[in-house]
Amino acid sequence: MNLADVLKKPIITEKALNQSILGKYIFKVDKRATKTEVKKAVNHAFGVEAVSVRTINVSGKMRRFGKKRKQARLSNWKKAVVQLASGQKIDIFTVPGEKEKPSSAKATEGKKEAKKK
Repeated sequence: MNLADVLKKPIITEKALNQSILGKYIFKVDKRATKTEVKKAVNHAFGVEAVSVRTINVSGKMRRFGKKRKQARLSNWKKAVVQLASGQKIDIFTVPGEKEKPSSAKATEGKKEAKKK
């Protein structure tokens, strides 16, 4: 299988972003891809060293479509959790302003300072 066809897209959710802090990155991959192919594709595409790869076959969900609300099944797909070597990261998964405090934390600090005065 061609390495360009292995990785389909990164999965960017809140849970996936929390895992990226630990060095684990989640991708949607081709259903026929093996762990070694995913590892080579990540190494080639992002220039990082993948230590381990875990794959999960995800079954498609039932959905209702159309005016008559007929049921249809979404297709099955495969995802891979890739663990990188320590100190390495992929820039797609970084959140802008990640080191800053959340806005709710800043608001509570302002309230505490106002009460002290």
